[in-house]
Amino acid sequence: MTEGSALMHVTDSDFEQQILKSEVPVLVDFWAAWCGPCRTVGPVVEELAGEYLGKVKIAKLNVDDNKQTPQKYGVKGIPTLMLFKDGTVVDQVVGAVPKSRIQDMLDKVS
Repeated sequence: MTEGSALMHVTDSDFEQQILKSEVPVLVDFWAAWCGPCRTVGPVVEELAGEYLGKVKIAKLNVDDNKQTPQKYGVKGIPTLMLFKDGTVVDQVVGAVPKSRIQDMLDKVS
């Protein structure tokens, strides 16, 4: 977890520990630096990380640097936002969606 930030950056190697074994729900943003819609959603995800601090963890996973996890979860398009609770995907959206849609997902589990 980045110091002073509510946003985590996860990799294939720490995904299980940080996401699947988390005691609180976790929203994972599967993204890439070259992806335009990812750059649109990114600031919204960062904002929500602060707003939901203590209730929901928010993490980003770069699909170019980490290929195993997106493949395992069938990520076909990015950005893909997956919400994990107790190690299971409970909701997901693909594409640049409005902040309110992401808030609706988070409110169901927080």
